[in-house]
Amino acid sequence: MFSSYLCVHNGSGQFVENVSVKADLQTSTQTIPLSGNSGETKNLPPDATVDEVIHHEVKEIGTHILVCEVTYTPITLGASPQSFRKYYKLQVVKPLDVKTKFYNAESDEVYLEAQIQNLTAGPICLEKVSLESSHLFSVSTLNTNEKGESIYGSVNVLDTDCSRQYLYCLKPQLTLLRDPKMMHNATNIGKLDIVWRSNLGERGRLQTSQLQRMAPEYGDLRVTIKDIPLKVYLEQSLTFNCRIINTSERSMDLMLCLDSSNSIAWCGISTTKIGTLKPGVSIDIPLCLIALHSGIVTISGLKLEDIFLKRTYDYDDLAQIFVSQND
Repeated sequence: MFSSYLCVHNGSGQFVENVSVKADLQTSTQTIPLSGNSGETKNLPPDATVDEVIHHEVKEIGTHILVCEVTYTPITLGASPQSFRKYYKLQVVKPLDVKTKFYNAESDEVYLEAQIQNLTAGPICLEKVSLESSHLFSVSTLNTNEKGESIYGSVNVLDTDCSRQYLYCLKPQLTLLRDPKMMHNATNIGKLDIVWRSNLGERGRLQTSQLQRMAPEYGDLRVTIKDIPLKVYLEQSLTFNCRIINTSERSMDLMLCLDSSNSIAWCGISTTKIGTLKPGVSIDIPLCLIALHSGIVTISGLKLEDIFLKRTYDYDDLAQIFVSQND
């Protein structure tokens, strides 16, 4: 908030009339009228003043020029109106630096990390940091404890040059999940809304522009793993679903091939014909494997072959599971 006290003082020994004060704030893009006394005239005796306090919520950074113009008429025979201007230049710098990172999860959820740094000369108190998601997603904050309280406490004081990290989870609406093409094009995430107070209690607010994520690149086919159990034991069978989605613009006649490795052994038929999969359509294939090593094991060795084009798609990093020893 830009605040200024304007004072016009009659330092002469003459009585002046029709005193008018006008104040404008010029930026690189616009001129903003600030003075509430614009157009209002007053008579001003010697040693008297015209006072006014002006306020403006600053929404641009860069050079600002406060232009003050005073018009008056001396009370002398045949006097004509007089005027003068004063210019006051000021620099508006960013109060906060906001950096964002996105992570596109295999579950179609999007995780947003926002880092907020205080660039002002003194400490500030962050009253509100929220993400207003677009209509394509629903948002949940990961910055509270089990009681719903902020992890930074009720009074979140941020010193100069210090930072805070905030994490949000965005889940796509059902309409996106039904259409892979819409999911791919859903790049608008939402806006961050930040409200703070300075050490003197002055309120500040910053709202970012629409945040954009990089659209995930799935290629012609997207393969995800569903319904993996939380507990996986060594040398015991593990059953789950493999979802295959045709994200291309054409129908595909698919063959599923499974290759075992030193870490896992696939159970069942190694080569299965899936059939024709139309664009945008998905199919769930039940699969079974046995983990041969304990620790973190990567599910790999799955191949899809497009019979018509004789093109093979390899998936050697479908998911990672933690395999424990038998009880």
